[in-house]
Amino acid sequence: MGLIFVILSGVFWWPLDANAMRIKEVASVQGVRTNQLVGYGLVVGLDGTGDQVTSSPFTGQTLAALLQQMGVTVPPGTNMQVKNVAAVMVTAQLPPFAQPGQLIDVNVSSMGNAKSLRGGTLIATPLKGADGQVYGLAQGNLVISGAGASAGGSKVQVNQLASGRIPEGATVERSVPTPLMQGEFLQFDLNANDYNTAREVARAINRKMGDGTALPLSGRTVRVRMPSSLDARVGFLADVENLALELAPAAAKVVINARTGSVVMNQAVTLNACAVAHGNLSVTINSTPVISQPAPFSNGQTVSREKADITIKQEPGPLIQMPASTKLADVVKALSALGATPQDLIAILQAMKSAGALNAEIEVI
Repeated sequence: MGLIFVILSGVFWWPLDANAMRIKEVASVQGVRTNQLVGYGLVVGLDGTGDQVTSSPFTGQTLAALLQQMGVTVPPGTNMQVKNVAAVMVTAQLPPFAQPGQLIDVNVSSMGNAKSLRGGTLIATPLKGADGQVYGLAQGNLVISGAGASAGGSKVQVNQLASGRIPEGATVERSVPTPLMQGEFLQFDLNANDYNTAREVARAINRKMGDGTALPLSGRTVRVRMPSSLDARVGFLADVENLALELAPAAAKVVINARTGSVVMNQAVTLNACAVAHGNLSVTINSTPVISQPAPFSNGQTVSREKADITIKQEPGPLIQMPASTKLADVVKALSALGATPQDLIAILQAMKSAGALNAEIEVI
């Protein structure tokens, strides 16, 4: 597995002034957010690829309850082997300011052992929020992006067949109140905890809207005084969100993903002069079967055992001197010269940090 470097550099992502941002890119209005909705329902119309009722009994119970609501009584103890029905979980995101009657997308995922939801139709499913109230009603035909086939004991499948999506498959039944039109003050929540960013957000608002309009409360929150007229608040927020900010360079940070071997570092990372010795340590295990054959007419049994030979090999590594680097490109070049694997590089970066040679914060995710 090769070493993966992701370099965050203003040369590729931002205009000429790498530190120029707008308030909407570093902060959001408190309370103006999406809300998660979830529901439980049935998908019908499958071509024999639904749940096996014997191993997914809740599907049969749900189907019996649905039929009872429709006026159809199922005798107790009836063994319903219906293969074109699947129990599913339905999830959706309710956008801020969504009003009753508007349509939102929903995701449908199988809960049982259905082989495929292709061709299925979701029956009317209430979507509830965290407070238990119904905020939407979902129904419609599923769109499945996967495909598959099986024959003679062989099976080929592309993508996922047990989940799908219904574009605009739910109708909003209830809106969620937001603090936009309530109270005298509104709060901006910063995406990251940074006192300098909070101060600059407040300064930019006060320069444009007048002194005393914004007040930083912490490294993550800024309180803003809203206009008294309700019809002016939308225009006020539109102007505030587009105010430009002049921010100081971000703190030096190296983010390491130990599972994938990815190393991400921003442009503020620098390196002091140091020396690094790196060698390879390998462990090899060879297993050889050994068979013990008894003598003729001894009534013994043939016994098979495994003989394992373990070899440990350590290759010497050269001592490499790494010069001080003040640019990200130089840091990447110096680390690449080590020829280390991703897992080795993770240990090397942590050791360099402990030795004081790496001027950055290390975060392992």
